[in-house]
Amino acid sequence: MLPIFSSAQESNFGNWLIYIGSKKLDKGWNIHNEVQYRNYNTIGDLEQLLLRTGLGYNLTENNNNILLGYGYILSRNFIGNTDETFDVNEHRIFQQFTTKQKFLGIALSHRYRFEQRFIEDDFRVRFRYFLNLNIPLGRKVLDENDIDKRKLYLSAYNEIFLNGDSSIFDRNRVYGGLGYKFSKNVRVELGYLNQFFERSGRDQLNIITFVNF
Repeated sequence: MLPIFSSAQESNFGNWLIYIGSKKLDKGWNIHNEVQYRNYNTIGDLEQLLLRTGLGYNLTENNNNILLGYGYILSRNFIGNTDETFDVNEHRIFQQFTTKQKFLGIALSHRYRFEQRFIEDDFRVRFRYFLNLNIPLGRKVLDENDIDKRKLYLSAYNEIFLNGDSSIFDRNRVYGGLGYKFSKNVRVELGYLNQFFERSGRDQLNIITFVNF
């Protein structure tokens, strides 16, 4: 399903393979874990590897969560218009608050994240706001526990990134995708992401797996 290009410099279209997991613990605590394998083109042309984990706590049963996390990011950047690359290592600490709502059958999720970024010998801070919409498809059918049995859904989000220095705008991401729920704990999405910066932009095909256990 993935388009093939001859080199990273010849295209602004890539793909992200993403795994997002959440483990419930006792008394409202939960563990978040995440792996993102980002490619300039197809698998094997690494742009970025992102590993993220965190410990969260539910302020209410299902709707409000605070989380303290850590991320490691390996970025592989091209030198000019050559095929030569160099690696950049980043360690990231972040705090976030997530709140969920429902409106006319649409599930809304807001996430506010503050990051402290240690990029090689540099230190930066960044704020991110994420708004997600999840829209079930088809006629609503409830099971014996009043849980919606619909499998297919549409997903869309927008996320803006703001830096803590003179160049405030960092980037913005707009995403739309189609998802399928295999069970109440496992779902998969296939979607399209546009990411634009102050002077450039990139498009990605996203394949995302969500697992709650």
